[in-house]
Amino acid sequence: MTAAPSIVVIGGGPRGTGVIERIAANAVELYGDRPLDLHVVDPHPAGGGRIWRPDQSPLLWMNSMAEDVTMFTDETVELAGPVVAGPALDAWAEDVRTGRITPDADPAVLAEIHGLAGADFPTRRLQSAYLRWTYERALAALPPGITVHEHRTTALAVTGPRGGLQRVRLQGRPEPLLADLVVLTVGHLDAEQDPEQKGLADFARRHALVHLPPDFTADSDLDALRAGEPVIVRGFGLAFVDLMVLLTEGRGGRYERGEYLPSGREPVLYVGSRRGVPYHAKIGYPWSGERPSLPQHLGPAWTEELLKRTGPLDFRRDIWPAVAKELGHAHYHRLFTAHPERTALAHEVFAEKYTAADPGSPELAGLIAEAVPDPADRLDLDALDRPLDGVRHDSPEALQEALRNYITADLARRHDPEHSEDLAVFLGLLSAYAQIVRLGDIGSWWHGFFSYLASGPPGPRLQQLLALSRAGVVRFLGAGLTVETDEEQGLFRARSATVPGARTEARALVEARLPDPSLRHTASPLLRALRDGGAAIADDGLLAVDPADSRVLDDEGRPHPRRFALGPFTTARSSGAFTRPRTGGPAFRQNDAAARAALTFLRDLSCRGHLAS
Repeated sequence: MTAAPSIVVIGGGPRGTGVIERIAANAVELYGDRPLDLHVVDPHPAGGGRIWRPDQSPLLWMNSMAEDVTMFTDETVELAGPVVAGPALDAWAEDVRTGRITPDADPAVLAEIHGLAGADFPTRRLQSAYLRWTYERALAALPPGITVHEHRTTALAVTGPRGGLQRVRLQGRPEPLLADLVVLTVGHLDAEQDPEQKGLADFARRHALVHLPPDFTADSDLDALRAGEPVIVRGFGLAFVDLMVLLTEGRGGRYERGEYLPSGREPVLYVGSRRGVPYHAKIGYPWSGERPSLPQHLGPAWTEELLKRTGPLDFRRDIWPAVAKELGHAHYHRLFTAHPERTALAHEVFAEKYTAADPGSPELAGLIAEAVPDPADRLDLDALDRPLDGVRHDSPEALQEALRNYITADLARRHDPEHSEDLAVFLGLLSAYAQIVRLGDIGSWWHGFFSYLASGPPGPRLQQLLALSRAGVVRFLGAGLTVETDEEQGLFRARSATVPGARTEARALVEARLPDPSLRHTASPLLRALRDGGAAIADDGLLAVDPADSRVLDDEGRPHPRRFALGPFTTARSSGAFTRPRTGGPAFRQNDAAARAALTFLRDLSCRGHLAS
């Protein structure tokens, strides 16, 4: 008897769910009613996977508004497959409220839907319910010939020849899964400790200290951080925000009228980073009026030209000048059209000269100085990226006051539509990311810069940070943070360039960031096996994939015909876990291209009378 072809999706989180949704969308056209076995492998419930699993603290929020999160395509997405409309998170919540959708979820979680508005920041466990419903809807849309098998375990390795069946070894299962094709969508995984982290961990063990390495904050052993004791925290992004929440409200503290009332169980968090400031707050007002035309200076033609070049691309030399000009185009278009009273030149004249000027040229700088009289209205990307460069304070107390003022000003600006050029730059960042992701490996700096400007915390979280600072529960250390170890005293010591001569000592150190997605230090046996089995690894340690359809490349640059990979561990990682509606999210395009290539491959196998044995 001829067995059905089989595909194994390893990773049932948002990316795996997105690929399955695209398989369902394209199956009728590309695969028809042929039989197919679809296996989903994940130790956590499919839909949310590990990061978005349902059993999380209700104190943890998404860093996106409900109206800005969708798992479904729309007409703005460039894709070969069909658009299949579906509700964004806020519309899904409304459908649940009105009874049009009845998801199978914890009633306590669904209770959060009542009163949820589009501009609210939902909890992560509510997002988990949305993801599970999306996954189940995708399964229901599969043709009847496709049979789904869920495996609640961990994939340990994928082996097999390029031209033959792949074998997926599973934890706790004696026999491997046989697969004609494998799609890896494993998301964020743990990492082995790099030499620095290993040295810090060894030091902590010798002196009975606490060292928490990079991790998903909800999985860290925060009980080890004792009440009232200083904790050095290295990292000021979203992982820090989660840490802050779990160690304050999570330990019984509360906010009243803008002030924090401690429970007495909190440690004291001394936080710093390379920039020394938190990520910029999410913008708190909607778009109105004319949108800038995007992309303008780095569209598909620009991308294709770069892809034709031989040799590796240098981000700063080959890509950044066009990105800077694109973001400037978005910024100044909005300034001239929405706030013309702050400009001194006709918009048509400025736009023509701006387009003609070379990126970073004296001519461009002179044009901007002439047309925009107030320097505060000009886009200064370097100042945005490193706001504390060259800033020095005489004392730690002076830094506390200065950084509270900085955060207060950022919050005010990000919620003031009089500075709507910031929202235009955000749209420019999304457009730029959609083009840059086509280039494959371009290093890690751009991804960090994007997250810092475009993927920061909700405004209320920074309000809470201000309250915690005033209460003395959080202390700012500044930029250029370094951490040393003192063998004689058995302490961690932090220093910052922002307050010369100051030092902070503690018996606990937390690395507030996700593990490095590099395959060089991955703790995943699955990814280690791929790395050691000849898969190509980019300069930044990410798994190299074909930008066209996300097939895994080997060390000779050849796409593997039976292996695909999508997500943050690959060179085709996208700008975030989720996409805003009507922004042409590149993750949708990647999912669709991979699903179509997979279905075409499996159809051809089936037509040849494939025997899975």
